Amino acid sequence: MAARVGLSHALLASSSLARNPPPRARLLPYPTLLPLPTYRRSVSASASALPSLRRRRPFAARAMSQPPEAAGSPYAAELAAAKKAVALAARLCQTVQQELVQSDVQSKADKTPVTVADYGSQILVSLVLNMEVTSGSFSMVAEEDSEDLRKEGAEEILEHITDLVNETLAEDGSFNISLSQEGILSAIDSGKSEGGPSGRHWVLDPIDGTKGFVRGGQYAIALALLDEGKVVLGVLGCPNLPLTSICNLNGNSSGDQTGVLFSATIGCGAEVQSLDGSPPQKISVCSIDNPVNASFFESYEGAHNMRDVTGSIAEKLGVQAPPVRIDSQAKYGALARGDGAIYLRFPHKGYKEKIWDHAAGSIVVTEAGGIVTDASGKDLDFSKGRCLDDLDTGIVATNKQLMPSLLKAVQEAIKEKNQAPSPL
Repeated sequence: MAARVGLSHALLASSSLARNPPPRARLLPYPTLLPLPTYRRSVSASASALPSLRRRRPFAARAMSQPPEAAGSPYAAELAAAKKAVALAARLCQTVQQELVQSDVQSKADKTPVTVADYGSQILVSLVLNMEVTSGSFSMVAEEDSEDLRKEGAEEILEHITDLVNETLAEDGSFNISLSQEGILSAIDSGKSEGGPSGRHWVLDPIDGTKGFVRGGQYAIALALLDEGKVVLGVLGCPNLPLTSICNLNGNSSGDQTGVLFSATIGCGAEVQSLDGSPPQKISVCSIDNPVNASFFESYEGAHNMRDVTGSIAEKLGVQAPPVRIDSQAKYGALARGDGAIYLRFPHKGYKEKIWDHAAGSIVVTEAGGIVTDASGKDLDFSKGRCLDDLDTGIVATNKQLMPSLLKAVQEAIKEKNQAPSPL
């Protein structure tokens, strides 16, 4: 096996690191990249379904076309890289979800689950962005870090993650590289940026909706770009979301037509396309102006949302349809293409919203003609670091026609909850 060496300009030139290397080479922050021929996947029980992966129609990580508006955007290169990164991460995530075993799921300090796919997705997104976006310094605010993988006893899962990432890279063929275990850890830790109001920062949730992912439900790979504190680009990869409306399916897909990629660039609108690379199509939020005819999305997990508040809001609006409950920012994508009219997010007291849980989804909705605010009607502020620190109570999203009545109902519902006597 070739020696593990640092990635220099000479190595970049000599090892065919990319099929179409950019004019200006980027020094990656991973010290242990290897030429692809040195890699051989080890055979394990969790990887035994590789032949079935090859039989599926692969996600087209290298063939994500863009509409003319996006192509003329100052963020065109970033959008292309983001779509490629999310599509490649989606391939790994789908593989893991299909073959999920209990050993692939760990629990973080906050008791939320994390899988090998969370890590693998973050690694692939970081790698593709570093390879494809050649201007400026690289900064990424992401959910995962390598702390747990560096502990004694994590050797097996680290090896499994390394195998999964390198197999995905080999299957895709865009980059003639392989990552060692130290390179894997370094790639994960490239997401430790704190963000903020200055410069450009990528914002990533490698798997938004991990509980949905574990149970075989909806999840999303959510990637956004902040520029001087503003979200200017967002991509949502939703491998289990159907290409048709989910408003009557309560989050469950049917048939074989699943796998959706939503994308939006500031000033250019929002689009949707299949994850296997179909041409993007413009999308817009629904035009319903009577809340009686509206339907609303909320979290599948009751622990993620105060359902007494959302139920009260729906009642005040006169909403007749039952809530559509699905995991992840797939709700934002479904709202953006008109599957429903309202999205309500009211976490329990004390929970701090993270910017990666809303950055990509919010721009997809706003560029589709919708509005996303906190409970008081203020725009979400992604410039304060890793959390939405100035958030008032919850998050709501809808079209421009329904927002005034929605905010009125929200304020009334919150006031009533605050005035209600304590059950203790």
